[in-house]
Amino acid sequence: MAEIIFFEKPGCINGDKQKAILRAAGHSLSCIDILKYPWSPEKLLIFVAGKEPSEMINSTAPAVKKGEVVHERLFFDEALNLMVANPILIKRPLIAVNGLSIQGFTDPRLAPFLGDWDGRENVTTCPKLQTLSCDEQKGGSR
Repeated sequence: MAEIIFFEKPGCINGDKQKAILRAAGHSLSCIDILKYPWSPEKLLIFVAGKEPSEMINSTAPAVKKGEVVHERLFFDEALNLMVANPILIKRPLIAVNGLSIQGFTDPRLAPFLGDWDGRENVTTCPKLQTLSCDEQKGGSR
């Protein structure tokens, strides 16, 4: 099985579910706190190249929810630099496996690594998104 580097926000409910799916498929994970990792545009670019800002920015980040960051109005380089400066804006997870750099758990390139998981459980949308963000549920900020 594969050795996977999983960039996560520790304590995220869906991140924990995603890691469990990968481990159940027999993979070993090295988990890295996405908020503390020393990002640079070059390091992040391999995960987001070719995407629109709306595809690579975390739509539940506080700055997005407050309207301070409007990804539809950003150019790619602006979005990239904002995410480097404030990693909570990075849509998670970021996964490095077998030479692939993947953003998001629904990327088709991740399918071969998901084992028997049937995809029926939503592991990408925060369970209480309609009322509170995952962090607000815990009394913290994103």
